Order: sequence, then structure tokens, then C-alpha cells
Amino acid sequence: MPVPPRVGVVDLGSNSVRLVVFEGLSRNPVAVFNEKAVLGLGRGLHASGRLNPAAVESALTIMGRYLAIARAMGAAPIEVLATAAMRDASNGPAFAEALRARMPGVPLRILSGPEEAAMSAEGLLLGIPGADGILGDIGGGSLEVVDLVGGGVAASASLPLGVIRLNDRSEGSPTRARAIVEETLKTVPWLARGQGRDLYLVGGAWRALAKIHMVQTNYPLSIVHHLVLGREEARDLCAVVIGAAEKPARLPGAPAKRAADLPYAAVALRRLLRATGARRVVFSANGLREGWYARRLPPAVRAEDPLLAAGRDLGLRFGRDPALPPALAAWTAPLFADESPADAALRVAACWVSDTGSHDHPDYRGEQAFLRVLRQPGVGLDHHSRAFLALAVALRYEATEAALLAPARALLGGAAQARAELLGAALRLAYTLSGGTPALLAGTALERRGGRLVLRLVEGSGVFAGESVQRRVDSLAAAAGLEAAVEVARG
Repeated sequence: MPVPPRVGVVDLGSNSVRLVVFEGLSRNPVAVFNEKAVLGLGRGLHASGRLNPAAVESALTIMGRYLAIARAMGAAPIEVLATAAMRDASNGPAFAEALRARMPGVPLRILSGPEEAAMSAEGLLLGIPGADGILGDIGGGSLEVVDLVGGGVAASASLPLGVIRLNDRSEGSPTRARAIVEETLKTVPWLARGQGRDLYLVGGAWRALAKIHMVQTNYPLSIVHHLVLGREEARDLCAVVIGAAEKPARLPGAPAKRAADLPYAAVALRRLLRATGARRVVFSANGLREGWYARRLPPAVRAEDPLLAAGRDLGLRFGRDPALPPALAAWTAPLFADESPADAALRVAACWVSDTGSHDHPDYRGEQAFLRVLRQPGVGLDHHSRAFLALAVALRYEATEAALLAPARALLGGAAQARAELLGAALRLAYTLSGGTPALLAGTALERRGGRLVLRLVEGSGVFAGESVQRRVDSLAAAAGLEAAVEVARG
């Protein structure tokens, strides 16, 4: 099987350098290689005006390795994006020349503040197309803030508030850092437009805060992307991190390499919450690199719904017949006559992922399909969507182990659980009738008639109401609160 085309991007930041290789050009980026080195290239920049000399040679070595990996993986193009440290350091141009010598033929772009903000916004919008609120992308050297209105950029600014720079400027004092952040944020009056809206957080330091929260609260899903915290939850998290810095203590879940920076990330987040008046924070794993990737997508691909695209990608990769999911969507529709557009999209996506265990060992299909769907890489799935799809597909395979399904149930309210259970039962019946083929499914139909759920079968179509079918019709009707009935019609 031919390998899909690959593209690679190196994000050369003030704190870390990372290579990501993406496979294919799909609506949901698939990273097949992702490696980071924490170098602290911008540490000491505020005082010296120069890149950290201890990190420069290491950076050149790492960049040589990244070039070799990208070329060995067939990534083309590969491009280097440099941010605050490179654009602000007096020896940035000399380092850029050394990089070009080490990586001949590889484009090196030193992004301006507005360019960095715009690219981060595009990355966020790839995962959350309708994002509306304030985006904050924190790095080692700068903090980019963007006003997102209806999925577009209304305003942006680049501020010298990255975690390394803030540490340097405050001389290692979170208290002084608070005053620096407050004064700097006052220079961006439009931040107040965030009142009552969402604050979208991008950047490794803020993702590290999210990881701490997950460990502290025993959160049921270890995926930062789309994690949502209420305003007060976020404030409390920041207080815990800042407090641990003032009375040194190791916070469970805190990455050791980011420990020195986390108090400044927490200070910046708390002040940003105050400046914006945001009602909640939404963490995003998408940012600069995904924005670079998004610019390479064909317009038609970029316009796709990321939830449905993610479901379709899984279905095409692991399912048996690409014609079946649309047929299942039409077949299950009578059970959900009053669903909202969002619920309808989830149901259609569930139909796409409903056969993803077909190639697994039969004793583990339910478990494998559940975990595959729950932990899939789709960037457009919030935690509710992941849980709904995973629960529906697990029940389609009759996986009922409470411990296995507990993470999904913990992320769903009672009404959503009931919809997932109803859909799972419907899909189970559909596969029992059809054997996973649209031709046999076409000989059946579901109808709601008053208080009855009627399964109609076409005589001679290859389907019949045996014991297993009758049992599953009864279970489905019970889940829907209806009486079950089976009718056979002549073809």
C-alpha cells in the first residue's frame, strides 16, 4: 500500500524545538512523528539581548537530526518556523545563517508577532471552526492574543509575556510577574471583549497546567485537547500552581522540565482571565504547527466538518464497506425524530465508526473499538463527542463491562447516555440483520407508529426475524420506551 504524502514542520521556539511530521492532507491532521527538545534558547534574552549560548550549539545538533528524520520519512516540504527568540535576539540573524548552513534547502521563516498570532489562530480554528472568544498562545518568549469572532480574526497582538521572558523580567518572582502582566495587558483594551465568552489556551506551558488539573481531579480522559474548565476552576488551578512555587512542592502531573516555568504560566492565565472576563477556558493542542498545516489543505477539505471527517476517516480505515455508514444513518433516523443538528451529526459520525472493530479479535472487538474511538486523533472532537461515540460503538458490540465504559459515562450526562444506549442498540440490531452489508440492510426498515416500534422486513431479501433478531428488537423498543413489533412484507 503506498504511503500517503507527508509534510514536516519544525517549531523553533524560545523554550523548545519540535519536529512534527504529518501524514496526508486530511481535515484532521495525523502526526506520525512528534519529537520535542527543551533547550531554553531564549533564556536570559531579556537581560543580554542574545540567544542563550548554551542552547545554540545544541539547537544546531537537534536541527540536523530533525532534517535527517524528515527526509528519511519522505516529508516534503519541510519548513522551519522561528518565533520570539529568533526575531528579538541581536544574534538571531547569525544563528539563522548557521541554521541554513546546517539545513541547506530548507525554508526558515522568522515569524513576526502578527504572523505568529494569525497562524496559531488558524490552527485553533482547524479544531474548533466556530471558535468565538479570546485566544491566548503562550510560548517561552511571547504571548499572542487574538480576538476570534464567529471563526474569524478580529484583532491580534503579540506581547512579551512568554514564560521564560516573564521569569527573567520578574527576576524569578511570581509576585513581580503579576504586576508586569497586569500592566502589559492594559495596553490591549480590546481584551475586555472576552467578557462572558471563551478563552482558548494554546501552548505547552498551559497544557502542562491542564495535565496537573487532570491528575488532581482524576479526570476520566487523558487528552488535553478540548478540555474545558469553568472560570473559577481555572483560577483555583492557577492558585495551586503559584502556591506550590512560593512553598516549593512537586505537583503531581507537572512535567519536570517545565517546573520552573509553570508559576509564570499560571500568573499569566490568572491575569488574562481578569482582563478578558472569560466565562471558561478551553485548552487546545492545536496551534502554530496545525495552522501551518491548515494552509496546505485544499479549500474543500478545510471546509469539511471535523467531527464527520474524523468519523469517516476511521470508518474508511477500519470498516468493511464505505456504503454502509450512510445507509445506517438513514436507517436509524426514525428513532431520533426530534434530535438537534449537533445530535444528528454525532449520530451520523457514530454510524461511520460503528464497524471499526470488524478486523479485531472477536473476543476483544468491543474493547478495542471503544478505546480506538475514545482516543482517536480527530482534532474536532470535544470530550463529550468522544465519549458519546465510544459508548455507542461499545454497546453496538455488546461491551457492557462497567469499568471499561466508566470514562465515557463520566463524561456524559444522563440524557446523552440514554441516546448513546439507544443508538448502540439500534446499530446492534442493524448489523445482526444485515451482516454489515448495505444490500441486506435495504431489505429492512424501522418505523415509529404511535407507541410502537415496528421492524419491517422484506420477504426474500435474505433477512428474517429469528430469535436473536426478535431479542434485539425487544431491547431496542424497550430502550425507546415503545412496544416492539415485526412485520414481513412481500418484495
